[in-house]
Amino acid sequence: MKVRAPVVHRSWGLPIGMAAVAAVAVVAMGATITDIDPWYRTLVQPDWALPERISSSAWTAIYLCTALAAVTGWRAMPNQSAAEWMIGLFALNGFLNILWSLLLFKLHRPDWAMVEAVAWWVAIASWIYVIWPRSFATALLLLPYLAWVTYAGYLTMTIVRLNGPFG
Repeated sequence: MKVRAPVVHRSWGLPIGMAAVAAVAVVAMGATITDIDPWYRTLVQPDWALPERISSSAWTAIYLCTALAAVTGWRAMPNQSAAEWMIGLFALNGFLNILWSLLLFKLHRPDWAMVEAVAWWVAIASWIYVIWPRSFATALLLLPYLAWVTYAGYLTMTIVRLNGPFG
């Protein structure tokens, strides 16, 4: 007979509050950094680049999914240490999201943003890998995020190819 480790009781209030605050902070910082200025508008874009309004809507949905994934992932962890890892992965992804925007839109370095996007993609894939055995639903919530960052990274790479070198 297999003995299961005791599940740490966690209320929903704390993780929902923390995830909401973190998601709003990432959105706020990203909004102040993401300036679609004349420099960005002069870049040659591929034909398949989505309009800004679609990108904004997609990011809103992604932020909702990642905040929900942070809450459900935190609750699915068997102990406090594992839950802290889950929140750490959420925070890392928020940081990498902001860093990508900073590199691309503020520093005008799509070449650096392209390299950073690889690390960001790996961080999301790692988050999915960690949560998959504990909560399949949470892992599914992160798949659109992974797909969107794949698109953003490929778009960034294409912008570099069409407009480089930078610096």
